[in-house]
Amino acid sequence: MLSVGKKFPEFQLTAVNGVTEDSFSQVNLETYGKDWKIIFFWPKDFTFVCPTEIAGFGKLEGDFKDRDAVLIGASTDSDFVHAAWRGSHNDLKPLTFPWLADIKKELTTSLGILNEDAGVANRATFIVDPDNIIRYAEMTDMSVGRNPTETLRILDALQTDELCPCNWNKGDATL
Repeated sequence: MLSVGKKFPEFQLTAVNGVTEDSFSQVNLETYGKDWKIIFFWPKDFTFVCPTEIAGFGKLEGDFKDRDAVLIGASTDSDFVHAAWRGSHNDLKPLTFPWLADIKKELTTSLGILNEDAGVANRATFIVDPDNIIRYAEMTDMSVGRNPTETLRILDALQTDELCPCNWNKGDATL
């Protein structure tokens, strides 16, 4: 798995921003400019743990934007599957952040997060700085959901450029 200090790989993928074909666009790393990027991968659309995480990240999208960070979801499902799932799941319909379709598994492979036994992305999260350097990376077992609030807390800590103690939260003293 690519980790902290490494450059996030270049990509050219279809992003799904809604439920219709006109909400598809071709994107790459440059599309997201000099913002921080929160890029999180889930194993499969139309599953059980994944929508809880996606909706959890979606609830914090405004908080990420307030920190000059763009939220980007991704899986190895196709753009059409992404659109169908978004349109059929009440918790996913209102979400506005892009979902990348890594159907050829090129990005998941270059990141080292492809679960070869299952043929899908492992559950992984990357915080990428404005220079496209990975500043945080985590990967969990496919059965364990993440805590989007913790991802936001880590982003806050990284953006201080200070030493942050255990359980530090925005507004707390740094070291």
